[in-house]
Amino acid sequence: MPLTQLIYTSRPFGFDAQTLDDILLGARRNNRRDGITGALICRGDLYVQMLEGERVAVTATFARILRDDRHVEVTLVWCGDTPSRLFPEWDMRDDPARSWMWDQHAVRQGAAREAGAGAYRRLFDRVSQEPQEAMAW
Repeated sequence: MPLTQLIYTSRPFGFDAQTLDDILLGARRNNRRDGITGALICRGDLYVQMLEGERVAVTATFARILRDDRHVEVTLVWCGDTPSRLFPEWDMRDDPARSWMWDQHAVRQGAAREAGAGAYRRLFDRVSQEPQEAMAW
């Protein structure tokens, strides 16, 4: 069965450390159960996430995210089949937004909305090659 990757963006609603911890703990538990891997890049004004797994599981997870009131302006960026996972060891990798990504002003001006699927796929390719920063918990 082919693997699917899905990338979406959203704007956090009520972003704080506890909300992020709740999202990550739930995602890791559900993703482990459903055979999904991926990465979440987050900061106070932007979530960018890649989900990887069987298409049915990935689309069901995305449907849950669409109903989650902690996300606003959820936008599907890309969904397609892939020969392999970028994050095979991560139920949900947690990464801060990097300095080479858009700053908050650029996001407010629409940079995240205007970036194409290729830009997001390159972003996750790059993140997958970087070491995971030490987690606080």
